[in-house]
Amino acid sequence: MAREGQAALEKKARRDRAGRAFAARKSEPKILLGAMAERAENSGARDNRLAERKAAEAEAALAVARERVERVRALDIPMPPTGLASGRTVLVLHEAAWDAPDGRRILGPLSLRLTGPERVAVTGPNGAGKTTLLKLIAGDLQPSSGGVERPVASALLDQAADILMPDETLVEAYRRLNPEATPNAAHAALARFLFRNTVAQRVVASLSGGERLRAALACVMSGVQPPQLLILDEPTNHLDLDSIAAVEAALRAWDGALVVVSHDADFLEAIGVERTLALRPCG
Repeated sequence: MAREGQAALEKKARRDRAGRAFAARKSEPKILLGAMAERAENSGARDNRLAERKAAEAEAALAVARERVERVRALDIPMPPTGLASGRTVLVLHEAAWDAPDGRRILGPLSLRLTGPERVAVTGPNGAGKTTLLKLIAGDLQPSSGGVERPVASALLDQAADILMPDETLVEAYRRLNPEATPNAAHAALARFLFRNTVAQRVVASLSGGERLRAALACVMSGVQPPQLLILDEPTNHLDLDSIAAVEAALRAWDGALVVVSHDADFLEAIGVERTLALRPCG
């Protein structure tokens, strides 16, 4: 539209020069020359208004296009590579069990070994100890008996992304979870996950489910030592279909290991789960 506007201005300038040359010959009556000048002036004003209107329409169309591009890009979750080798031991459980403070057996004894970028789904009814198992794997709980080996860095993300505090901004959350990060480094890391500029100052409580999961991934995956094992507890709960598709694509392409609790069989298939660990209630 700018090029068209410039071309119109140049065309009018050529007409004006021809008109001035015609008037300079003084071969026509003054009244005719005056009418021609008035028509030229009106034509120029009309062309300017038309150019301004077209430019405004083009700006509006551009804004709509940018919004569409941003919506598509917002569904992309960039997962940095971990370099996890296929023969690397990621997790070992040796007859691990956990008892509640009242002595009730909640989980185990259970043995499990993960090697390289394996993907394991944990299934079972409510009360079977799925969340307890994830906390044992992450180190949030210690086994009552048996042992857990964690040779690589890991991160546990539950369905509410509780590693983020509701009243903190994204930059504050990033720097709390990555204390070595400067404000500029925090902004740069969040921008890679599409929380750019002032968006990085949003409060966690204002985020949608998909945004909260993306923010949690940004905080744990962009640090000095990104985890090679992700432990996910119902990650697709509270997500819309587009966000689920984005999470599926990100995890499918990621080179790390996964332990996932999910009731969504399609999701588990999409992220490349290779085996299933079925838990049953103890007792």
